[in-house]
Amino acid sequence: MLTVTGLEKSFPTEDGPLRVIAGISFTVADGECYALLGPSGCGKTTALRCIAGLEQPDAGRIEIAGVVVYDSASGIAVPTNQRPIGIVFQSYAIWPHFDVFENVAYPLRVARPKIANAEITDRVMEVLNLVGMRDLARRAGPRLSGGQQQRVALARAIVRHPKLLLLDEPLSNLDARLRDHMRKELADLIARIGVTALFVTHDQAEAFSLAQQVGIMNQGRLVQQGSPREIYSAPANAFIAEFIGGSNILRGKVVRASGVKALVELQKTGQAIEIDTAARSGDIVSVMLRPERIELSSEPVEGGNVLSGTVVGSSFTGVAVDYTVELASDVRVRVIASPEIQYDRGVPVWLTVREARSLEYR
Repeated sequence: MLTVTGLEKSFPTEDGPLRVIAGISFTVADGECYALLGPSGCGKTTALRCIAGLEQPDAGRIEIAGVVVYDSASGIAVPTNQRPIGIVFQSYAIWPHFDVFENVAYPLRVARPKIANAEITDRVMEVLNLVGMRDLARRAGPRLSGGQQQRVALARAIVRHPKLLLLDEPLSNLDARLRDHMRKELADLIARIGVTALFVTHDQAEAFSLAQQVGIMNQGRLVQQGSPREIYSAPANAFIAEFIGGSNILRGKVVRASGVKALVELQKTGQAIEIDTAARSGDIVSVMLRPERIELSSEPVEGGNVLSGTVVGSSFTGVAVDYTVELASDVRVRVIASPEIQYDRGVPVWLTVREARSLEYR
């Protein structure tokens, strides 16, 4: 188990301290994978480095498998090499002068108390077999592909049987096809060895496919935690809605309310849709429309939430078409549609909104 409480970290700058982590708290259960997800510069990697002992926090408490490794109140700060962790860095850090076996064996060779050579061999070959690299044990580091380097880095991280596995964007250096393949392999490996894992990424697909729980970070704060399904279905604010799945966020005014539902007139469009919300008549609300929950048609549709617009852009991705539809000047929405029917630029279309949610109101 990993428990982080009130973690804070700032870095000195010419303009004064820059607060990178602002009092975040979260818990990762035994055997669970937890993802810290957020844009570049949000503080997620700094949080991981504090947990690893590579950065000294300003305040807070970190507990790994029941052992306090950092506590600002009592002055505890356990060195990195004494923390029960394994780390996979973004760069993999494969030593070119070592072969695969020696890269993985290194943490055991420098361990204290000293480990017998026979045990080192057994443990290294065990983890190489686990990551599918046993037959390449004597291959030189420079002769490894990107996917092979990642497997070696994983093997090296788990060869000491850590209580906590830390992964700092380990898939970001791979091409798209290999990244998808290795994501599945990594999820399977974490499940098989049953290790508690903290995964740092800016990629939603990686976080959602690997983690049972996700924490969304923004500007040093943990702004929402929950399962991938919970966060996707009910984002806490507009930032999360846009970051997770590229939702359309439109402003509008409630023109009719009935307690649990409201008719909202979308700003600048002269068009209205009904949403689930407790907002009252006259409130200004932010309305979230998921791109994949909107259906396009070339003819007006009766009933439901229907908006009209004009196609102003499209991008074919193979399994879908990503359309940009203009509802009014400066008001555009993204629609993910089936590639079976093509809508050309300038064509009028009607949008049937299958799901509309209010994020906030005032």
